[in-house]
Amino acid sequence: METERAKAKYDRLNKDEAALLIIDHQSGLFQLVHDHSPVDLEQNVCALADIAKLFKLPTVATTSKEDGPNGPLMPVLRERLPNPKIVRREGEINAWDNAEFVKAVKKTNRKQLIVAGITTDVCVAFVTLSALEAGYKVYVVTDASGSLCIGSTAGALARMVHAGACPMSWFAVASELMRDWREDEPGFKKLMVDHVPNYKHLIDSYKANKED
Repeated sequence: METERAKAKYDRLNKDEAALLIIDHQSGLFQLVHDHSPVDLEQNVCALADIAKLFKLPTVATTSKEDGPNGPLMPVLRERLPNPKIVRREGEINAWDNAEFVKAVKKTNRKQLIVAGITTDVCVAFVTLSALEAGYKVYVVTDASGSLCIGSTAGALARMVHAGACPMSWFAVASELMRDWREDEPGFKKLMVDHVPNYKHLIDSYKANKED
């Protein structure tokens, strides 16, 4: 056990090495998510998109049969994502089976992939397992992904972690990318105020105390 712990490596996210993959966050598929509330999931997905904008991360988005019930990429993502490459798949369940998608990922020249999508147990898990096999480091944003139920999410996460993926929250992703409050405090603070109501109250309280 001690030997295994000694070999463990802390692969920290780096804004110069990471890219964001948005997998099937589509208006229709959004209706299938039941392990997060609709309000929470949308807020978390928006936060992740704003993280990509803040840290200038290359972003690849993909959709599946968006002219059918799955629907288009969520409007809040289209508004926020910083010039993403959007790959519209016609049938592949695993986006990694789509040559255009893999080409777009390779074109980012990043080896750390931050992945989120719908559903966690299918669209996210399949891409994660494929990317790990291809030699990428994969960080799954659990609170910006969603499944039909908590049970399917738990099983999928266990499978991905066993293969080498790192599950994270969007807040952890943002914090690890920034690393130091002195790097870009205003941008990070705005991210928090925009997406964490309690943090806004914290800042308001701080400002009020300073004025007294």
